[in-house]
Amino acid sequence: MNSYDEDRDRKRRRRKPFDIFGFDDDFVKDLFDDDRVMEDFRRMAEEMMKMFSSAQPGKPVVHGFKIRLGPDGKPKIEDFGNKQIKSPSGEPLVSEEREPLTDIIEGDDDVAVTVEIPGVEKNDIDLDINKDTIEIKVDTSQRKYHKKLELPCDVTPKTTKATYKNGILDIVIKRKEKKKPGSGYKVNIE
Repeated sequence: MNSYDEDRDRKRRRRKPFDIFGFDDDFVKDLFDDDRVMEDFRRMAEEMMKMFSSAQPGKPVVHGFKIRLGPDGKPKIEDFGNKQIKSPSGEPLVSEEREPLTDIIEGDDDVAVTVEIPGVEKNDIDLDINKDTIEIKVDTSQRKYHKKLELPCDVTPKTTKATYKNGILDIVIKRKEKKKPGSGYKVNIE
């Protein structure tokens, strides 16, 4: 091993587990000290274990979660992938339908939505937009996706622009009304 490799390995060993995500120690400590977040993690882990034990051999199961900070600064956990359902007799089964990973970004003039739905053609995507919701459906023999999203504001559905490339559906919709700037008190700085 040369000195470059030794130096790189030494730095890698000193790194804390969450450094690669750009989280500082206080964020990680607060995250794991939050009882609500830890309860959500526990619940999701239990659901995933039940799901894997009820999955059909040879059928892929996708299940994961994303963590984002809400407007209040607290972490929000959203899961995605196959959902657990019950058979008519009440036995747990894994649905073939997946809930895709999504992201919503509210701008001043529009709302942008990104949806990960790999393995389908754009003609397979059924996109339904209302003034405050989006519903995405795909039903093919190989893939089934479904997600209904509540939008953060009212939009004008007829202004929707959607593109699908490399498994990513990008949707941009004009807001019904422009986002109003804060109505706070302007302070003169001396």
